Amino acid sequence: MADVAEVLATLVERRATVAVAESLTGGLIGAAITAVSGSSKAFRGGVISYATDLKHELLGVPGELLEREGAVHPQVAAGMAAGVARVCGATYGLAVTGVAGPEPQDGKAVGTVFVAVAGPGGQIWARELRLEGSRERIRVETVDEAVDLLSGVLKANIGEHSG
Repeated sequence: MADVAEVLATLVERRATVAVAESLTGGLIGAAITAVSGSSKAFRGGVISYATDLKHELLGVPGELLEREGAVHPQVAAGMAAGVARVCGATYGLAVTGVAGPEPQDGKAVGTVFVAVAGPGGQIWARELRLEGSRERIRVETVDEAVDLLSGVLKANIGEHSG
């Protein structure tokens, strides 16, 4: 698992920032980031869009996509990531949407999670997760996977920065 402090240090080194859009984690990613001293140098903020309509209203995820696919979909995660980067003025947007349980949602099984990072120039990186365990375990593992995806994106894009 990627270390949040290392991810923040990389962002600061590159003069880049991140914002988060969270659904099933309800603010856990933002809490993990802001638990690190000095996080304000790279963390812009976030949106907890737990309700499906907020994904459209606050983050600009297309309404027709949400109506057709529901909130648990890779394109929804990508739209959330791009939307939060735009809304918060961040270099990178990190988003999660999924089903923590106890019941399936929109025809998706418990443990189905999509994580996405939106980066400079409109690039999107996404990951589909199939997690198992309790609601709390799924939420905590989603945080770990989200930070890990952002870390991987940063490592793969050495030299990119916001200027």
